[in-house]
Amino acid sequence: MSILEKYEKVFLEKDEAGMNEILHDDFKFIMHSSGNTLSKSDVIGWAMSDDIQEEKVRILYENDEVGVRHNFVTFKDGNTQAVMAVYMFKDGQIVSMETGATNIPK
Repeated sequence: MSILEKYEKVFLEKDEAGMNEILHDDFKFIMHSSGNTLSKSDVIGWAMSDDIQEEKVRILYENDEVGVRHNFVTFKDGNTQAVMAVYMFKDGQIVSMETGATNIPK
């Protein structure tokens, strides 16, 4: 199973221990649409909440250093975005994630 497949599995299962294993201690999530940067603990807390639902997840590319993923995300407030994410890997874990998001009209 690839790193991004593992990430998807623990995310969907709301597996906090699994999230801690797949995300590197130095993990940073850069959200280009908002300018925010989230830490490992921020992302795990968000993932454990009911705020996010992912659909149509596609891994576009992955090797030992980088992964590219596209999906649609619906938030608890009803907003939906198409999200393109680039992941950098270190020591078999995700060390960074950068996203660009496009709002989908309701």
